[in-house]
Formats: sequence, C-alpha cells, structure tokens
Amino acid sequence: MFVVDPKAPKPLVVQIVEGYRALIEAGKLRSGMKIPSIRQFAESSRVSMSTVVEAYDRLVAEGCLVARQNMGFFIREVGSERLSTAVDGGRTLLGMETLWSVHKGWVTGNASINAGSGWLPENWFDEEALKKSLRAVAGRPTAQIVGYGHPKGFPSLRWKIADWLREKEIYANPEQILMTTGAMHALSLLAKYLIGAGQTVFVEEPGFGTLNVTLRLQGAKVVGVPMGAHGPDIEMLEALAAEHKPRVFFINPRLQNPTGASYDMPTSHRVLQLAERYDFLIVEDDIYAELDPFSSRCLAGMDQLNRVIYVNGFSKTVAPSLRVGYIAAHPDIIEDLTLHKIAAGLTSSELSERLAHEVLLDGRYRKHLRVLRERLAIAQVQTCERLEAAGLELFHRPRAGMFVLARFPGLDDPEPLCNEANLRGILMAPLAGFCTGAGGSPWIRFNVAYCDNERLFEYLSMMSAQ
Repeated sequence: MFVVDPKAPKPLVVQIVEGYRALIEAGKLRSGMKIPSIRQFAESSRVSMSTVVEAYDRLVAEGCLVARQNMGFFIREVGSERLSTAVDGGRTLLGMETLWSVHKGWVTGNASINAGSGWLPENWFDEEALKKSLRAVAGRPTAQIVGYGHPKGFPSLRWKIADWLREKEIYANPEQILMTTGAMHALSLLAKYLIGAGQTVFVEEPGFGTLNVTLRLQGAKVVGVPMGAHGPDIEMLEALAAEHKPRVFFINPRLQNPTGASYDMPTSHRVLQLAERYDFLIVEDDIYAELDPFSSRCLAGMDQLNRVIYVNGFSKTVAPSLRVGYIAAHPDIIEDLTLHKIAAGLTSSELSERLAHEVLLDGRYRKHLRVLRERLAIAQVQTCERLEAAGLELFHRPRAGMFVLARFPGLDDPEPLCNEANLRGILMAPLAGFCTGAGGSPWIRFNVAYCDNERLFEYLSMMSAQ
C-alpha cells in the first residue's frame, strides 16, 4: 500500500486519491481486487473516517473504484490513458461526481435524516388517492393498458394538462404537449434536440447538477449565471449573453433547486427581453410550480411558448416513482421532439400516464396540493429559524417550497463536515455538486421537509460552536 502523512502539506484526501491512483497505474492493484473498507483504512492510517469517505467517493467518481452495496469497494478496470483524460484536479471533467452523489443518496440507505435530499417524505404523499387510482386503471379492459400507446403520450392526459396549463395562462392545445418519462427525461430530450457539440448554454449558478452533467455529455459549453434571492443577476446575464451568444438558457424560476429562490416579475420580464435581444431560447423547468402558494405568472405564460419551452411533471406532488413528465412548446418543436422520443425509446409508459390521469381527475388532488403547500410553508419558517439559532447564515428566506441554503460563517468548504454528518446518519448536500465550476461553495442545501429532527440541529449547533 502507501503511507499517508498527516504532517505533509498535501491534503489527506488528495494523498489517498493519488496513492490509489499510482498503485492502479503501476499494475499493483488490478481489476476486481477489493480494497480495505473505510473503517479499516481509517484505523490503519490513523485518519478520520470522513477523510476516507471523501477520498473513496472521489475515486468512484473518477472511475477508479466501484462500490458494491454491502460488499465494499473494488478496483474498476481502467488504464492510465483513461485516468489521464477522466481526471481534472481530482474531479471529473463531465461532473460524474455529481451523479455519484445522487446515486449514493438513493441506494446506500445509510441516512436516517435525509436533510439534503431532493424529494418529499413518503408519508407526505396521498397514499389513498394513489391506491384508488391504481384500482381504477387496473379495472380498464386489457386492450387499453397493454399497448405501446401514442408517441406523444396518452391523449386524455394531454387534454387534461392543456386545461391545467390554461389556469397558468399558458394556452397550448394537446398537440403542443409531449409526455416524457419524468421531467429529467424531458430536459435530456431537449438537450439532445437543441444543442450541438461546442455550443454554449446558460444555466443558473448554482443550479440543477444533474442537468449540468447532461449538458456536458452533450458536448455543450456550460456557463453559469449567478443566482440571487429574486432570480439571476440581470447585469451579469446581459454581459455573458453579449460575450457568449448562448443557444439556450435553462432556468428553474419557481422555488429553485437548490436556492429556494423565485424570479420576481421584473426579473422575468428582463430575462425574456434579453432572450429576444440576444436570440436565445429559454427552457423553463417549472417542476415545483404546484408547491408554490403564490399565483405569479410563469415565463411560458408571459411568452406564450414563443421563445420559452415549458417542462413540468408529477414527481414532486403525486409520487417520484410515477415518472411522468411533459414538455409544452411550439408545435414545430413538439413534432421534432416526438421523433427524437421515438428514436430514443419509442413511447413513454401509457400505464403510468393513465394513472397520472386518474389522479388528476380525482378531486382529492387539489386538496392534497393545498396540504403540501401548507406543510412546506410551516416547515420553511421553522427550519430557517432553527438554522439561524444553530449559528448558520441563510442565503435568503424562501417564500415557500422544499429548499433553503445555509452556511457556517467562516467555513469555505463544508464537504468534510457533510461527510462526517453522513457517518452519523445525517445526509447533507454541499453545494459543490450544484455548481458549474471546479471550485467549491460554502453553502449547504437543506430540504425543510426533513428538518424536524432534534439530532440534526444538535449536530449543526455542535459544528457551529467549533
């Protein structure tokens, strides 16, 4: 093996990453070999387990290791040529570390407090409504539920969504709506359709990390536009647009992930004006719209699907497992996207779409949305107050929704602290995975729906006092 020197100027995490990388390149660790567990390595090298966790996570993200649940870490087949092209200062060029973090949060099951998660607790969803809708779908004739379905998606659901959009002042007929396998599938389809290799795209900074990885895999040059409490920095957006001439700007303007911020009306107007002036499209991801108790207009309603392409879905309100999303856009764009959808996977699941349709028809759904909004509003107030009482500083106080950003004053890199929390069964989300650059961020995303646990705030208060 190799020796880790706590007195060396090089950080311990870097020493571990480089040590394993050197052994792999030298052929001393071969494909399929199991390496020491996190606890074993920490004890033998006399370093903290959180240090080893961070190092192993980076090695997995770089493609050097593979983690097998309940078995440990193993050497992945990888040569020196792949290593030299995959690694950039300890992080992958395409941001695979972000996807590894998402994967880890879903499958490890280590966390008993999911304060950094991106979804609502299971008991916040309307279980009885789902079961009722499942029974209704199961009672349909077999011929209605076993076929491929329409390439654009279940027609009755598209009619219902068109009615729903009119309430948001978006006037789209069913032929302007394309069903997808969740909102992320919609964003991925749009990335492939709109962007060619080398083209510049704008995203919010910080923003949806998985989207950033998808755009890089498409070969796009991804440029972040700084986010504030009321939307993107308009002066910076104009300066960047004049310099880069972007093809498209991907936005999440309502209860944004991860900041919790929402665009105010002047900001929305200016974004649309700049899109017209600098000739770029806008993809509006409005996935948190139904969690917003305020009736502010979305950009697609202001623009009427001229330059704006609208994306939404039901994972945040019906159930994440439903995997039903949709795109509303100009008819020509929808026709093109339908062909891309067929090429990628034929059709989306009509069975899931029929279930979503039954849920929307049930009068309980609107009541369920009101309950969600009220619970989140209470959780937002309580979480913000308790974070400040624990000594943390807030990015801003969101008006509603799932997320709030906070930081420990004077702490520039919260990742070691978050890794330590994970070892204690507390999942926290440092913001590095939500940013476009290689540099870190002092902010941490909290999901207010999971922040009703005393042990979480005891840990935060303890860390703040150090």
